[in-house]
Amino acid sequence: MWWRVSSHLQTLAGPWRRSGHKLLRLSTQETLQSRGLASITSSPFRKTSPLLSSESDNVPTKKRVEDVMPIATGNEREELEAELEGRKRFTDMDTPVGPFGTKEAPAVIESYYNKRIVGCPGGEGEDEHDVVWFWLEKDKPHECPVCSQYFVLEVIGEGGDPEAHSDDEHH
Repeated sequence: MWWRVSSHLQTLAGPWRRSGHKLLRLSTQETLQSRGLASITSSPFRKTSPLLSSESDNVPTKKRVEDVMPIATGNEREELEAELEGRKRFTDMDTPVGPFGTKEAPAVIESYYNKRIVGCPGGEGEDEHDVVWFWLEKDKPHECPVCSQYFVLEVIGEGGDPEAHSDDEHH
């Protein structure tokens, strides 16, 4: 019985082998033509048009934030806009720079109030450490417990308590 099945399969496969897949190709094109789809090529993959530009346009287009990340808002959007324009967003900020504060010449921190939260990153290079945060108060120098850097607060405004509420506010 198995012999009959294998000989029958060889009989069916004979013309297909000799035609070099032409039989399959012809039947596919005939099917497409009969269905009115003759314009479709026999290739299963077709080139699609690009999403953001057309081949006819050779003019370079400026990228927008929506092209990079359509849902970006707020700070993220501002950072992406700055990056697309080729600039850094925070270059206009003055980062605090100064000498390492010693007991004789402490690092002076300015504040509008009588106290302020300050972070000490340590010195430069190998002297850096994780940021240590502390309250720095007027007329009370503070020494960093990790690197022994000294800080003093200089009030440049009216002063006062940063946590105080005005008398007009009643809750």
